Amino acid sequence: MREAPVNLMVHIQNPKPKTQNSIPSLVCRTRTFDFAHGPFIMGILNMTPDSFSDGGAYADAPAAVARGIELAAQGADIIDVGGESTRPGAEPVPLAQELARVLPVIQGLAEKTDVPVSIDTTKAEVARQALAAGAQMVNDVSALQFDGAMARVVAESGAPVVLMHMRGTPLTMQHDSRYENLISDLFGFFRQRIEAAVAAGIAEDKIIIDPGIGFGKSVNTDNFLILQRLHEFTGLGRPVLVGPSRKVFIGRVTGREAAERDAGTAAAVAVAVYNGAHIVRVHNTAMMRDVVRIAAAIKSAV
Repeated sequence: MREAPVNLMVHIQNPKPKTQNSIPSLVCRTRTFDFAHGPFIMGILNMTPDSFSDGGAYADAPAAVARGIELAAQGADIIDVGGESTRPGAEPVPLAQELARVLPVIQGLAEKTDVPVSIDTTKAEVARQALAAGAQMVNDVSALQFDGAMARVVAESGAPVVLMHMRGTPLTMQHDSRYENLISDLFGFFRQRIEAAVAAGIAEDKIIIDPGIGFGKSVNTDNFLILQRLHEFTGLGRPVLVGPSRKVFIGRVTGREAAERDAGTAAAVAVAVYNGAHIVRVHNTAMMRDVVRIAAAIKSAV
């Protein structure tokens, strides 16, 4: 069933969408992302045996570093390294194991490319050591909620941080994907998490928001609705990151397995860019680079 039309009195509480050019630039150590010249691509590099799409593909550090260099050559503006799967139903990974997976890769990439590396983790200690090893950004699917020390680590580092919306944990997030009003609920969540991050000492111009495609959202309607109304989230004044790559909602429509969902991903990425995404997180950077360029060109011609 499709989500009911939004009550006007609720809907007008959402900020007016901002243009791409009105979102401030994002500064990393080796690069400044000027969103007037975006959108930008975050390439996915999973060091996990159980990720839904590429689990086990880059299980050792040399292979992962080589893949990261390939992502950069194909047009990735950021390389997102993760050592713990966040697919639906995924179990947590012990700290020592996550560190052993990601640190050699981050160190290798920091030495061999100047493309900023992001650490995809919810653990403060992983973030701290990853940043010391050369990572320049933190991508936290819990929006700083799973580890009480994460906000302090991010604040002290001065690194940009992605705050993503997820209901529950990866293990439980698809158990209940009902919302009173999805878009308004997401707005309230982001207002609260941005406020909490700033209160913890994180500069507001270092915050990126991610509505969490596939994280506690219904595969039949919610993910599509987020993409359809993505432009509204730019009204929060922060860069918007979207990660639709190869996810189940694409397979539900196309009937294809994860590895065969790049064409469906391309459609989702094109819509996301047209509707205001500043960063798209994808597996196939070579294909999505052209998709992003064409969608952005169409948008700029309007």
